[in-house]
Amino acid sequence: MITVVGIGADGWPSLTAEAREAVLAADLLVGGERQLALVAAETSAERRPWPEDLRTLVDELPALEDGRAIVVLAAGDPLLHGVGVTILRRLGDERVRIIPNVSSFSLACARLRWSQGAVALVSATGRVAEVVAPELQPGRRIVVLGFGPRTAAEVARVVRERGFGASRLVVLEELGGEAERAEESTADDWGQREAAPLHLVALEIRGDGVMFGRTPGLPDDAYEHDGDVTGRALRAAALATLVPVPGQLLWEIGAGSGSVGIEWLRAAPGARAIAIEPDARRAETIARNARQLGVPSLEVAIGEAPAALDGLEERPDAIFVGGGLTTYGLLTRCRKALRPGGRLVAQVVTVEGETLLSRAHSEQGGRLTRLAIAHAEPLDGYTGWRAERPVTQWELRLPWT
Repeated sequence: MITVVGIGADGWPSLTAEAREAVLAADLLVGGERQLALVAAETSAERRPWPEDLRTLVDELPALEDGRAIVVLAAGDPLLHGVGVTILRRLGDERVRIIPNVSSFSLACARLRWSQGAVALVSATGRVAEVVAPELQPGRRIVVLGFGPRTAAEVARVVRERGFGASRLVVLEELGGEAERAEESTADDWGQREAAPLHLVALEIRGDGVMFGRTPGLPDDAYEHDGDVTGRALRAAALATLVPVPGQLLWEIGAGSGSVGIEWLRAAPGARAIAIEPDARRAETIARNARQLGVPSLEVAIGEAPAALDGLEERPDAIFVGGGLTTYGLLTRCRKALRPGGRLVAQVVTVEGETLLSRAHSEQGGRLTRLAIAHAEPLDGYTGWRAERPVTQWELRLPWT
């Protein structure tokens, strides 16, 4: 059994009796240098600090156990964006015990007198500060878990760049420890100042900046693209059928600007997506769009489908096919790749593509929909309708068994 113990900034006094008992009985302690130092005077157990890539040591834990009691020290609540999540995912829940502490998120909300249920929690640990972007809406309260002394400066930059520089910004350092302090500013005024390595950033969003939210159907100009972007209304229709779910995986085939994968991730925090795109230049654009719109976790695979799909190890829960469907074999390959309960959505604008979807509908079932969209535009001093090319959408949902 491997025990993961949450520890506060004040060290030993923060531990419960159960946690102290586990630490004192440990043969091997694993943790960050700071956590290990907090209990150094209380135990003579062997200590192993985390390497730069902590996953390598996580993979070694079963071999290191070998009859020894292993305790992993983690900041606060190990299951709140903490190392406990990684350990459970890799080792399974039957061989791991979790002893939590008060999380820094709870402490931040208590200091600010904010109801936790009304606050968005964003982890920027190991990520870029743009992950806060999907939460930027006037009146929104956000707590950002930090990733080093420049977290506050980077978060302030992202908020400013999106037109919310007047937002209240509170930097909370060393929460729960003797050196705890709070400094209040605005995103505009914080500038490039650094904070203590262990800090959180609390935001109250103010201003009339660019507000997108998580609802699918962002404006087309939210994306950098060369014309190859699934239009706003078509994107919303596709995602309504794909049904973004936290933890589930989407393949976007013929990704272009990556818009469907990006909005899948924005709509369901914790979801995953892979954009498959044959053009290397467009693949770079996808990565930039994903970062700018707050979902840098979007993976990009460069290659032509269906051959490019063979290198993807995990089966998807949903697949979107856009960008020039030309062979029936691609739809067959996609259907076979889906997990039980999976969803497949394809959109085409050509007669040839429509023929392929009609065949799929005839042989496999599902649903065909014709989407016709027109926009009002000036016309000789009046207003007229300009129609876009009609789009045919085929959707298929697999049974769970």
